[in-house]
Amino acid sequence: MFTNKFESHNWNEIKQSIYAKTSTDVQKALHQTERSLEDFKALISPAAAPYLEQMAQLSRDLTQKRFGKTVQMYAPMYLSNECQNICTYCGFSLDNPMRRTTLNPTQILNEVLAIKALGYDHILLVTGEANKTVGVEYFKMALEIIRPHFSNISIEVQPLNQQDYEELIPYGLHTVLVYQETYHKEDYKKHHPKGKKSNFKYRLETADRLGKAGVKKIGLGVLIGLEDWRTDSFFTALHLDYLERTYWQTRYSISFPRLRPAEGILEPKVVMNDRELVQLICAYRIFNEEIELSISTRESEKFRDNIFKLGITSISAGSKTNPGGYSVEPTSLEQFETSDERSPTAVAAAIRQAGYEVVWKDWDLTYDKI
Repeated sequence: MFTNKFESHNWNEIKQSIYAKTSTDVQKALHQTERSLEDFKALISPAAAPYLEQMAQLSRDLTQKRFGKTVQMYAPMYLSNECQNICTYCGFSLDNPMRRTTLNPTQILNEVLAIKALGYDHILLVTGEANKTVGVEYFKMALEIIRPHFSNISIEVQPLNQQDYEELIPYGLHTVLVYQETYHKEDYKKHHPKGKKSNFKYRLETADRLGKAGVKKIGLGVLIGLEDWRTDSFFTALHLDYLERTYWQTRYSISFPRLRPAEGILEPKVVMNDRELVQLICAYRIFNEEIELSISTRESEKFRDNIFKLGITSISAGSKTNPGGYSVEPTSLEQFETSDERSPTAVAAAIRQAGYEVVWKDWDLTYDKI
């Protein structure tokens, strides 16, 4: 389990070592053919800031070498905003007075048809964490409705047991995103005071359960703004490195959600500017040429129109972050505010204008004989 490796690292010591990196360490990392976690520390350190242009060029070259000039597009589909957790940063938090909505089969199909009309063939299903109302049986029902319409289905829901994931795979489940939010164990407790999500260890070991269950792709990430982003990013890279060595047949992705406004949430503890986000994205690409890097509509049009040239391989567009937002209930409360509100057609046009090819699906499950 990753827990053992995680417990052998001290947050404060890791943070100090990152901030102690020098320009010599950065140059060494940039000229390596294979990079270590120590090299990753250098690339995300303050000392790397003057090397951003060089990092960006290298990141772009490595991305095109591995992925070509392609950008995969996906759409999030929110099935429910019911949640049993209290989280300080989320609009779906249990202590936020709001009308809760869980889509029924007819509403799910209406959403599916609306998203298909936008051109998508890759969908990400999202819910709050409410095991009793939005549990494994609900997911099976939803997947049965959705599977005939999409070649690739990902989910971002509450962490489940290994057996639960194994049961969902035959229904078309391909990818699971599970964000630790922050690897700072003490602050994690402050941000998750109530609900199953307050169990730091259970969440930390979710990726192990996914790997053992045979899920094809696992998505990792932290919520940027809860803690020092450099230290949190190192622990994400440590987690990724462990998973790739342990479950080598699985693919992996990293997302970069920055804390955005939502109903009743806290202000970011740490604010990451755009240059720092570019630095982080490039650092991941230089550290790992194979990793898929994803950016959402939390970011601005200008930022998104440039960042896919430097390392991002997956992007959402026209996203609705509320249940039924595409067709059923457009005015229900969102999980967070989006920044880039352009339609998928407009985003795809911007990608093509830059000389890149738009890919509307990630992978076809028929290739996996499912």
